Amino acid sequence: MGYPKHLLAPGEQIDLALRPHWKALILPVLNLVVAVAVFGAAAGLTSGSTQKVAAIGVGAVALIDIIVFTVRPWVIWLNKNYIVTNKRLIIREGFIHREGRDMPLVKINDVSFKHNGLLDRILGCGTLVVESAGEHGQEQLDDIPHVESTQRELTNLISNVGANGTAELAEPEDEPRGKKKTKQ
Repeated sequence: MGYPKHLLAPGEQIDLALRPHWKALILPVLNLVVAVAVFGAAAGLTSGSTQKVAAIGVGAVALIDIIVFTVRPWVIWLNKNYIVTNKRLIIREGFIHREGRDMPLVKINDVSFKHNGLLDRILGCGTLVVESAGEHGQEQLDDIPHVESTQRELTNLISNVGANGTAELAEPEDEPRGKKKTKQ
């Protein structure tokens, strides 16, 4: 899913690029299967002079159903992006009616997550709640895949934001702090 590089500030790098978990597409796919099955059954069961009219009517209803309950949710899912860079959290949603929000990492106060049920726990997805010191306060990001590791990564980036507003991940040390090397 790449985020356009020309929309990034100089020196800004993408750390996480996310879109909602695929579980958001389960009901649209089931709807597609049911709509096609109903259309096939209706077209096959009608006979005689009403067959053509019934097939056109059921086909039109199935097409409308597929557009509204399958294609529309897929387009919404495809056009919802959550990007975490070393400077900010970028939220972009929408295809025609586009909305966006940027949260500088230095303004984020708290990052928490919650699983909204057993299915979320099994799939590892959930809701990420990002609280900022800005005017809009809290932002809920629904159906985030790997929500626990995403929360941990975002928290690490926030804690490593330097004075210039850029997150710099610390390099792992060979020796734990506080221990001195001993000669052998």
